[in-house]
Amino acid sequence: MERTTLPDESAPPEDQARPPERQSMTVSVLNEQGLHARPAAILAREAQRFPCEVRIVQNGDDVDAKSILDILTLAAGYGANLDIVANGPRADEAVAHLVRLFQKRFR
Repeated sequence: MERTTLPDESAPPEDQARPPERQSMTVSVLNEQGLHARPAAILAREAQRFPCEVRIVQNGDDVDAKSILDILTLAAGYGANLDIVANGPRADEAVAHLVRLFQKRFR
Protein backbone atom coordinates (compact mmCIF):
# COMPACT_ATOMS: atom_id res chain seq x y z
CA MET A 1 0.00 0.00 0.00
CA GLU A 2 1.41 3.37 -1.04
CA ARG A 3 1.26 6.16 1.49
CA THR A 4 0.44 9.68 0.32
CA THR A 5 1.44 12.70 2.35
CA LEU A 6 -0.83 15.68 2.09
CA PRO A 7 0.57 19.17 2.53
CA ASP A 8 0.03 20.71 5.93
CA GLU A 9 -2.67 23.30 5.30
CA SER A 10 -1.77 25.15 8.49
CA ALA A 11 1.69 25.95 7.13
CA PRO A 12 1.93 29.23 5.23
CA PRO A 13 2.64 29.02 1.50
CA GLU A 14 6.32 29.39 0.66
CA ASP A 15 5.88 32.96 -0.62
CA GLN A 16 4.19 34.04 2.61
CA ALA A 17 6.76 32.33 4.82
CA ARG A 18 9.61 34.38 3.34
CA PRO A 19 10.13 37.82 4.90
CA PRO A 20 9.92 40.76 2.53
CA GLU A 21 13.15 41.58 0.75
CA ARG A 22 15.08 44.41 2.44
CA GLN A 23 18.11 46.19 1.10
CA SER A 24 19.96 49.32 2.19
CA MET A 25 23.08 51.27 1.32
CA THR A 26 24.67 54.54 2.42
CA VAL A 27 25.46 57.18 -0.20
CA SER A 28 27.04 60.62 -0.09
CA VAL A 29 25.60 63.66 -1.83
CA LEU A 30 28.23 64.56 -4.43
CA ASN A 31 26.41 67.51 -6.01
CA GLU A 32 27.95 70.80 -4.86
CA GLN A 33 24.45 72.32 -4.57
CA GLY A 34 23.24 69.36 -2.52
CA LEU A 35 20.03 67.45 -3.10
CA HIS A 36 18.04 70.35 -4.58
CA ALA A 37 14.88 70.30 -6.74
CA ARG A 38 16.30 68.80 -9.95
CA PRO A 39 18.05 65.77 -8.39
CA ALA A 40 15.13 65.32 -5.97
CA ALA A 41 12.73 65.14 -8.93
CA ILE A 42 14.95 62.61 -10.71
CA LEU A 43 15.33 60.54 -7.54
CA ALA A 44 11.57 60.47 -6.88
CA ARG A 45 10.75 59.61 -10.49
CA GLU A 46 13.27 56.76 -10.58
CA ALA A 47 12.16 55.40 -7.18
CA GLN A 48 8.57 55.27 -8.48
CA ARG A 49 9.66 52.75 -11.12
CA PHE A 50 9.98 50.05 -8.45
CA PRO A 51 7.12 48.22 -6.67
CA CYS A 52 8.89 48.21 -3.31
CA GLU A 53 8.77 50.84 -0.60
CA VAL A 54 11.83 53.11 -0.82
CA ARG A 55 12.88 55.42 2.02
CA ILE A 56 15.75 57.85 2.51
CA VAL A 57 17.13 58.29 6.01
CA GLN A 58 19.37 61.12 7.23
CA ASN A 59 20.24 61.58 10.91
CA GLY A 60 17.09 59.76 12.00
CA ASP A 61 14.80 61.62 9.59
CA ASP A 62 13.03 59.07 7.38
CA VAL A 63 11.24 60.19 4.19
CA ASP A 64 9.48 58.62 1.21
CA ALA A 65 11.93 58.48 -1.72
CA LYS A 66 8.99 58.57 -4.14
CA SER A 67 8.00 62.08 -3.00
CA ILE A 68 9.90 65.14 -4.23
CA LEU A 69 8.64 67.24 -1.33
CA ASP A 70 9.64 64.63 1.24
CA ILE A 71 13.15 64.45 -0.24
CA LEU A 72 13.51 68.24 -0.17
CA THR A 73 12.61 68.36 3.55
CA LEU A 74 15.91 66.60 4.27
CA ALA A 75 17.81 69.68 3.03
CA ALA A 76 20.71 67.32 2.29
CA GLY A 77 23.76 69.39 1.42
CA TYR A 78 27.02 68.49 -0.29
CA GLY A 79 28.74 65.64 1.53
CA ALA A 80 25.65 64.54 3.47
CA ASN A 81 25.40 60.81 4.10
CA LEU A 82 22.02 59.27 3.33
CA ASP A 83 20.76 55.72 3.76
CA ILE A 84 18.64 54.39 0.93
CA VAL A 85 16.39 51.67 2.33
CA ALA A 86 14.03 49.52 0.26
CA ASN A 87 11.55 46.88 1.41
CA GLY A 88 9.67 44.51 -0.85
CA PRO A 89 9.92 43.12 -4.36
CA ARG A 90 13.00 44.20 -6.32
CA ALA A 91 14.43 46.07 -3.33
CA ASP A 92 17.97 45.14 -4.34
CA GLU A 93 17.45 46.53 -7.86
CA ALA A 94 15.90 49.73 -6.52
CA VAL A 95 18.76 50.45 -4.13
CA ALA A 96 21.43 49.66 -6.74
CA HIS A 97 19.73 51.90 -9.31
CA LEU A 98 19.34 54.84 -6.92
CA VAL A 99 22.92 54.51 -5.65
CA ARG A 100 24.13 54.78 -9.27
CA LEU A 101 22.19 58.04 -9.63
CA PHE A 102 24.05 59.51 -6.66
CA GLN A 103 27.40 58.23 -7.96
CA LYS A 104 26.76 59.80 -11.38
CA ARG A 105 25.57 63.05 -9.74
CA PHE A 106 22.14 62.56 -11.32
CA ARG A 107 23.51 62.94 -14.86
